[in-house]
Amino acid sequence: MSLNLMSQFFFSLVFGMLLGSIFFGGLWLTVRYLPKARQPWLLFLVSSLMRTAITVSGFWFVGIWLSTTDQWQRTVVCLLGFILARYLFTRQAKTENVSVSRKLQ
Repeated sequence: MSLNLMSQFFFSLVFGMLLGSIFFGGLWLTVRYLPKARQPWLLFLVSSLMRTAITVSGFWFVGIWLSTTDQWQRTVVCLLGFILARYLFTRQAKTENVSVSRKLQ
């Protein structure tokens, strides 16, 4: 494996984590602000469309736009970064829920 390919894989992993952070961070913010919104359906709809558009265009950027070689491998590595970000966000959310429930007791 060449150094160039390894750097592309590293970039794909980091970019996947960034995409996951944007997607799941945006979801977390949306859920927090839904009870306060005057039109919660509109907030949910716009948030979903924006998060999906950013994520899909990010995967397209990594998989296709960078170069024509090793497209699916970079996309898989990007997906692994996205899944890793999901894991970290859900782990953080569980930790926050436990601390909040302890405060309520």
